[in-house]
Amino acid sequence: MKNAEEKIKEVIDTLRPFLINDGGNIEFIKYEDNIVYIHMLGACSDCEMIDLTLKDGIEMAIKEEVPEVKEVINVKNMEA
Repeated sequence: MKNAEEKIKEVIDTLRPFLINDGGNIEFIKYEDNIVYIHMLGACSDCEMIDLTLKDGIEMAIKEEVPEVKEVINVKNMEA
């Protein structure tokens, strides 16, 4: 049986091609206290639609597979 972090990484891997298609990418940073920390890259990092993509796309997809996830946070710098 897969743990939550493995499932989260799988969801991110299924979303990655769509982000790459738009000139961006996503990187998994960590999963801690039911919060997923990611880093949006490329065109996604400064897109004005990032909040919508993050909450309505990425967060919703991850919560569907891993219901215990409370939130997905974009870490703008790599200090996480």
